[in-house]
Amino acid sequence: MLLAGYAAGIAYGRSLHRDGWLYAGADVLRRAWTLYVVHIFLFVVFSAQVSYSATALDRSDYLDEIHLDVLAEAPYRAMLEALLLNFQPAYLNILPMYVVLLASFALVLPLLRRPWILLSLSAGIYLLTRTFGWNLPSWTDGGWYFNPLAWQLLFVIGAVLSQKIPMVRMNRTWVDAGAVIVVLVGLMLVWLVWPSDDVTARVPRVLARAVLMVDKEGLHPMRLLSILALTWLVARLIPQSATWLRGRWASPLVLCGQHSLPVFCTGIFLSFLGRLFMEAEDGFWAAQVVVNVLGAVALVGVGALSAWYRSKGRAKADLPSISHADNAKVT
Repeated sequence: MLLAGYAAGIAYGRSLHRDGWLYAGADVLRRAWTLYVVHIFLFVVFSAQVSYSATALDRSDYLDEIHLDVLAEAPYRAMLEALLLNFQPAYLNILPMYVVLLASFALVLPLLRRPWILLSLSAGIYLLTRTFGWNLPSWTDGGWYFNPLAWQLLFVIGAVLSQKIPMVRMNRTWVDAGAVIVVLVGLMLVWLVWPSDDVTARVPRVLARAVLMVDKEGLHPMRLLSILALTWLVARLIPQSATWLRGRWASPLVLCGQHSLPVFCTGIFLSFLGRLFMEAEDGFWAAQVVVNVLGAVALVGVGALSAWYRSKGRAKADLPSISHADNAKVT
């Protein structure tokens, strides 16, 4: 989401400065509409994939776990709520958030010229959301799994970072140290604290709540800090002029990043297929290797295929047009 905001800030910020708010906002809304159409297509195909697998393998728990059981209970209402983005099965709750954020970004696009105001407004909405538990309504539960009112802060931070704004003076050594500490604390939570079953008995209850309630839905401050810390460290360790970024080894990542939408959609389908394969195989680690290697190769292949189609279309567009007079000369 941070990278999405950064890319949106670059693309639509240029359009804003060049063509004005009306045209730039129209471009943002067109992109949001494209993502909405892709989400609906993804919903239909993924629902068919999971439903068929549940029927063929006699695993109704798949439908319960991914929250597709309501398709059997109230199919007409489920389709309507899916069109309204109020019904979001598991695996299908990321694009709706992105659609809402892009549509909202079209409204606040002029504030890119006043990035500190935009950032302050976004931070205020985030704090109010965390304080009062605001969220968009959902048909199947209390709210969206990825709360757009909270995650918008990360999107806006990315958009602001894409603009050339005067930075606050800071001691980079201290910021480096703080970023490293945040990352280490996050790794300790993931590897040592969260897997422990008796963490609530070993530490005070207040501390246990603090380390166990690092929610993803509302973008917990610890998650926000860890993302920003990783971003800072990457920016410090990898210069923009690094030659390996334009080399052969980095090209698969570049392809996937340049064509993130088809790669993302393919990843949704492959993720469930990978789960089926891992459940069917006895060797856990062998299945992990097969799923990850084949999945990575497939995603890079989708990125390469998308790049080929884009270059193919551009090559045709770049061909010089031949007029009727030219045709006569050739004849």
